[in-house]
This record gives sequence, C-alpha cells and structure tokens, in this order.
Amino acid sequence: MNPPPLSIALTKGRILQSTLPLLDAVGIVPAEDAENTRKLLVDTNHPDIKILLVRASDVPAYVEYGGADVGVTGKDVLLEHSGRGLYEPLDLGIGVCQMVVAGKKGVRIDGPGILRVATKYPEVARQFFDRRGQQVEIIKLYGSMELAPLVGMADLIVDIMETGATMAANGLEVIGQPICDISSRLIVNKASMKMKHKAIHQLIDGLSAAVIHNTL
Repeated sequence: MNPPPLSIALTKGRILQSTLPLLDAVGIVPAEDAENTRKLLVDTNHPDIKILLVRASDVPAYVEYGGADVGVTGKDVLLEHSGRGLYEPLDLGIGVCQMVVAGKKGVRIDGPGILRVATKYPEVARQFFDRRGQQVEIIKLYGSMELAPLVGMADLIVDIMETGATMAANGLEVIGQPICDISSRLIVNKASMKMKHKAIHQLIDGLSAAVIHNTL
C-alpha cells in the first residue's frame, strides 16, 4: 500500500533558502527550482510528497485548515496567528531574530499620554503593552515600519530585528529588552498528525537530527 500523500507549506525567500537544506538532509528535494518557479504546487523526488508555495502569513492558515499537512513559518507569524488548530513540534533554528520595541532616540516607552505604535504585528504589540498595563494606539502597517516615527505618524514601532542595521540607518534604537526571540518553526495540522502519524513523525525526527547537526 502506498503511503498517504504529504504536503509541506513553505514560503519563498530567506526561510525557503534555509529550509531546503534541512529537507535535503531528510531526502526531500524539489523537482524544480522552488525559489524561481511560478508554480504554487511543486513536485519533489517523492511522488507522495508535494511542496506548496504560499505567503508567509498564510502558512498557519493552510496548515490549520488542512490545505497542507505541515509547514514552516516564523514564530512572529505564529504569535500573530495565535496557533489554534496546529501543533508546533520543532524549532528549526533558522530565521533567527528578535521582536523589539524601537523609536527615535530619547523616546520613552512609558512616555506621557497614549503612545502610537506602528507595527505589522498588532496582536503581539497589543498583548505586550497590555501586560505592561499601558494603553496605546496601534497602527497596522505592512512594511517600512521605520518610516512611521520619522514622519511623526507613530511614537514607537514593534517589529522583528535581525542585525539592527536598518533601524540604526533610520535613526531608531531599541527600547528596553526584546519582547521575544523569533525563529522558524515546523508546524503540523492536528488531524494530519493522527492520520499520517508515521510519515510526519519520520519527518520531525529527520529534521530534528538535521537541526542538531547544523548546530554542532
């Protein structure tokens, strides 16, 4: 009997480039250049394994609602999504960065009045300031976060930071300690974990060994 087909949701860009070597280590290789293809459903060297190429923010939804059995996405996306309907069994140790609060030099996070906070991550930002007992106005943006304080649209930003070079180039600095550490995670549909238990656990075990090898 043939094993049940397995679908893996990935997103193009830096995460894909870092994920492909891990998949290669467990013997899964795209049948074509996944980074440059226009296809959204890509075959692999296994007839029963497919790769879905979707937007990073959509990976949790594809996995939660069964469009894909497993997926790879950043912890920042999962925090915003809330992670309902899926498992998060493995930190892949790639795409490592931090979620931070930043602003122009001299701006205080506990400044007077209701501060405006620009962010791609409104839920993460809201929860962070709620824990502080601080009321803020959240402005949802999709990019160029560093610009908002420069033009007076926001007092602070909440964003992910890898090196801090872009923030520094725009005259911003991190305020306080990072909100949390971010990295890419393997996520699994709950129903798929039951129905395709053997195949998914083999994938998890293989990727776990590959991650450990990468850190040695």
